[in-house]
Amino acid sequence: MLFEADQRGQDPVEVLMRRRTYTNPQISAYSEQMVRGVRDHEQEIQEYLETYAQDWTLDRMPSVDRVLLKLGAWELLFNDEVPDLVAISEATGLARKLSTDDSPKFVNGLLERLRQVKPTLLA
Repeated sequence: MLFEADQRGQDPVEVLMRRRTYTNPQISAYSEQMVRGVRDHEQEIQEYLETYAQDWTLDRMPSVDRVLLKLGAWELLFNDEVPDLVAISEATGLARKLSTDDSPKFVNGLLERLRQVKPTLLA
């Protein structure tokens, strides 16, 4: 849903609601929490990612990487239920499956950097 919203330039929660209305698959409560969390913290997440991405803007990143980084950053910074290293590992694993050969290293490195500075970001 986050990828679809990114590709269409739409609000992720609108995509979520449309999916709920027009498709059969069940959407888990955690999936909804992720979509709403990324949307609710969009500005902060974008700022943090662009600050620590070293010469990369979000617009220059592959769409899959951009969405995985936003999701990983939300889990890392705003969801205390997911351990930091698990959030990084999950995002990196998805990058390995869904994106370019260089993406896992990039996603891992950027999320690890956010993990290191997390105490100062959330202070």
